[in-house]
Amino acid sequence: MSPATTARRGLTIALPKGRILKEVLPMMARVGIEPEPDFFDDASRKLEFETSVPDIRLVRVRSFDVATFVAFGAAEIGVCGRDVIMEFDYPELYAPLDLNIGRCHIAVAEPADLAHGDDPRRWSHVRVATKYPHVTRAYFAARGVQAECIKLNGAIELAPKLGLCRRIVDLVSTGSTLKANGLVEIETIAEVTSYLVVNRAALKTRPQLVGTWIDRFREVVNDAVPA
Repeated sequence: MSPATTARRGLTIALPKGRILKEVLPMMARVGIEPEPDFFDDASRKLEFETSVPDIRLVRVRSFDVATFVAFGAAEIGVCGRDVIMEFDYPELYAPLDLNIGRCHIAVAEPADLAHGDDPRRWSHVRVATKYPHVTRAYFAARGVQAECIKLNGAIELAPKLGLCRRIVDLVSTGSTLKANGLVEIETIAEVTSYLVVNRAALKTRPQLVGTWIDRFREVVNDAVPA
């Protein structure tokens, strides 16, 4: 277990910025965790926040960083998408609970004019821009296709338009960004929802404390599922 984990007696929960945060906050309230007022203040420069529960603090980080914070013991619990879990594939990360929020998917997309006569079944080599090189290579390798990945962290939809590559692999929710940039989906790699993730060492050394919060989140998820 990392020094960061052993030095603390309480729990740190890592939450992602953006759309998922808006969906997870009502769940946090239902399990009894309310952030301090600064958490909701856009002008605040704080990155770590106290909560209504003594010895439980929150950190708000980029969605891709949640898995790293939890895997390396900087946080014991976190919320992140299946896309992040698949991309990093950390052995130290345990994902016991699908929260059924943040629903979207990882897709292969290309310009609409190219898609009209394209047949993905005939590909032997593809060059794609993506922030998911590990997921992309594994997906195409399973089909016997060699994938050359250009790693980008943003503005991926611009890559075909600017001649960087002909195709992209990206996270798709409504598809409006693809459409606005003249792209269409041609394959779905994986469906994505957000998961509660925990540090395996923390769960092993403090099973009652960590397990209690897993159970509380599970009750909220189960209550939300129609009978």
